[in-house]
Amino acid sequence: MSRLLVTGGAGFIGSNFIHYWIHRHPEDRLVVLDSLTYAGNPANLEAAAEHPSFRFVQGDIRDQELVEELLRREALETIVHLAAESHVDRSISGPDLFIDVNINGTHSLLKAARRVWLEGDKNAFPKPRFHHVSTDEVYGSLGPGDAAFTESTPYRPNSPYAASKAASDHLVRAYQHTYGLPTTISNCSNNYGPYQFPEKLIPLCIVNLLSGKTLPIYGDGQNVRDWLHVEDHCRGLELILKDGRIGEIYNIGSRNEQTNLDLVRLLCRSMDNLFAKRSELGDRYPEAPPSRGQLCEESLEFVTDRLGHDRRYAIDSSRLEGELGFGSTITFDRGMESTLLWYLDNEPWWRAVMDESYREWMTDQYGKSGSPPAGA
Repeated sequence: MSRLLVTGGAGFIGSNFIHYWIHRHPEDRLVVLDSLTYAGNPANLEAAAEHPSFRFVQGDIRDQELVEELLRREALETIVHLAAESHVDRSISGPDLFIDVNINGTHSLLKAARRVWLEGDKNAFPKPRFHHVSTDEVYGSLGPGDAAFTESTPYRPNSPYAASKAASDHLVRAYQHTYGLPTTISNCSNNYGPYQFPEKLIPLCIVNLLSGKTLPIYGDGQNVRDWLHVEDHCRGLELILKDGRIGEIYNIGSRNEQTNLDLVRLLCRSMDNLFAKRSELGDRYPEAPPSRGQLCEESLEFVTDRLGHDRRYAIDSSRLEGELGFGSTITFDRGMESTLLWYLDNEPWWRAVMDESYREWMTDQYGKSGSPPAGA
């Protein structure tokens, strides 16, 4: 039996990881620590809450005493660190919070793990593991013909968000090298799937289309990202936690590069097809383009590009594939269809998370449209 502390477990990737882990390892103890900011949602964990070995704690990763208490009281031997401020647009308009949470928060966790696991009763924690979940954005931007990012690609972060994640990566590595804290790091590509907050590209486009809003696309829409279904990401994390080498970095991607424009057009076509097949959708979503006799693609609108917008990300997962047998199993078409269906079938969830305070903040940031441009 393993005993895990999952930070940020009420967020998008965190909640998917919790559901995945409970399904695969029902005997394990899972403790979630989440401060429940706007993107953390207890509703994401309703099913997990029924599991007898699950516990939720509302708290801040910057609270070192709380983390130490949880590690000791629950005898937690593994930390899966997912908690982070992660929206690039927000980091551009307000970088201070990203520096504080992503850097200082990670440092607080590292200090707590060191004190409990290495300076306390070592016999109580014979095989501890601190796994830090990071992003491909730490590597910077690629040109059209450049090779994909590998684990040895130099760090060149271009946004405050990416810089804060790069700094936290370096702290994790330093604690392993200097103090001997058993750590691993993973850098993943863009995730998509259920429970993703509607400020990110795919759920934003889905919600905007269903609400009859435009799809503002940054620049020319030719920015390229590697898209990884969140369940495949969880599978990669599982492999690293079970058999990954201490001190190692693993990239997790799907070799699925898409331009923002191609992705949004695929989503538009999928939405059109679903409305054509399911007549009840027209009654549920009267403002959606198909309900008004229009194609979803007619909602596209090109807007001024984001400051410092990275042109292309691509992940080389050869190390994870070769050492641990990783391979993405969810094709992009299947993943996009299942994601779209999830949002259509879970309207109360996304309407609840887009509460009045969030809409007011978005209007302040992005004007009357009430949503950021569709860009990843």
